[in-house]
Amino acid sequence: MSNKIFFYKTNEEHGYMSNFSRHAIVIDGKSYMTTEHYFQSKKAEGTSYEKKIANAFSPSESARLGRSRDFELRKDWEQIKDDVMRKAVLAKFEQHPDIREKLLNTGNATLVENTTTDYYWGARTNGSGKNMLGIILMEVRKQLSK
Repeated sequence: MSNKIFFYKTNEEHGYMSNFSRHAIVIDGKSYMTTEHYFQSKKAEGTSYEKKIANAFSPSESARLGRSRDFELRKDWEQIKDDVMRKAVLAKFEQHPDIREKLLNTGNATLVENTTTDYYWGARTNGSGKNMLGIILMEVRKQLSK
């Protein structure tokens, strides 16, 4: 197996790792179409905008709404966003045995979100990004392998 596994688009081999993959999750008794819906909606938690983002037609629509500033971003967002992502990713792979198995089958490979522009969650095409989504996926993989 390759030392690195790249993912980004949902229609590619490792697209199940993307937050846009159509794997619904239930967290705190609420259903979300994708992890993207959950993550973006938490930016507006406690506001009327939270439900609008959570119920968006598609993950890309949810992302667009969550990135807009038509609402006030919760003040602690920068401190909690990684934990929100961890919670979403863990729920996704706990609740979908088929993709949990795929994730576990990646072994010790480095998982890299191969995005072109996202410095924080992805690696960017030149590798200069933090790759936090890949890091969180590897943490979840380790947790689920125990």
